[in-house]
Amino acid sequence: MSGSDSGGLMSSAGLVRYFDAEDQNTVRIDPRTIVATGVMFGLLMLVLNAMIV
Repeated sequence: MSGSDSGGLMSSAGLVRYFDAEDQNTVRIDPRTIVATGVMFGLLMLVLNAMIV
């Protein structure tokens, strides 16, 4: 088990810490807001399409 197989877990530990870190400066958007915006955009497109036709 010595040699090139010994550092696999240790080499990925930095990436796990990087992706688990919560940055306080990021913009947080609730997933429900994204879905609601998509639905409203879709309805707007349907209304605009009905007005043109």
